[in-house]
Amino acid sequence: MERAVVLDGRALAVKIKKSLKQELISLKQKGVIPSVVAIQVGKDAASYVYLKQQKKSCEEIGITYELKELPQNISEKDLLKEIEKINSDTKVTGIILQMPLPKALDARKIQIAIAPRKDIEGVHPYNMGMLVYGTSKIAPPTAEAAIELLKSSGVELKGKEVTIVGRSAIVGKPIALLLLKNKPTSPTPTICHSVTKDMAFHTKRADILIVAVGKAHLIKGDMIKKGAIVIDVGINPAPEALKRFGKKIVGDVDFDEAKKLASFISPVPGGVGPLTVAMFLRNIVECSKNIDKI
Repeated sequence: MERAVVLDGRALAVKIKKSLKQELISLKQKGVIPSVVAIQVGKDAASYVYLKQQKKSCEEIGITYELKELPQNISEKDLLKEIEKINSDTKVTGIILQMPLPKALDARKIQIAIAPRKDIEGVHPYNMGMLVYGTSKIAPPTAEAAIELLKSSGVELKGKEVTIVGRSAIVGKPIALLLLKNKPTSPTPTICHSVTKDMAFHTKRADILIVAVGKAHLIKGDMIKKGAIVIDVGINPAPEALKRFGKKIVGDVDFDEAKKLASFISPVPGGVGPLTVAMFLRNIVECSKNIDKI
């Protein structure tokens, strides 16, 4: 029985980082020094692991990274003042707002306060609007990673039926918009979500299946069309995954079943995850190149 080709996100991420290092050398020769400030409100153990990874990834390729830690009880007014200071700092080319924020703060209002030219996470309405127009330079990194991994298959996307399971503002929706960006070669995306009546109907007719909901092994083998390309964005960590599936981390797709049917498939871990970091770095470089244009 033929098995799917596994799409290697780690190897692709290495290539992208190597290319970004060259771009950074060119930028620095022009006097542009990419510098990121990450804002952390309060204490969160899981966030610190992520922040440590961010810092390491930035420093690996020569990007300055600073963590600004703010108190848990900071007022919305004071947090907005902090963001305005960073917006005005000409040495800073990118801003990350670490989520989640304390419940007393309006996360969307805080995100909107970040200058679009420094929004390396691609969540500002300006950048989302440019994504709708098909002229965006910045998009949410996880969505970009899913598309990059899909393209690495080398399969022509024109006219293909794509089913996206998940409609979040940072993954599902932007993936659909990124797929539609190039009009002459666009596939046809369908988005499924929590109240879709017959999800299997949509997934089984998809030439390309992209799943991003955060529910372990939601997609079984009998929900996949033979020969489909499967991109699994979900990351479901221990202890649930270990208890239920005997693995520390599993995706939203049952990999062992899916690989018997798919032509290409992304693994979890090792697929979209490493590429998300690379796309995050690419967004930092892109913001640095366009810092004076918005």
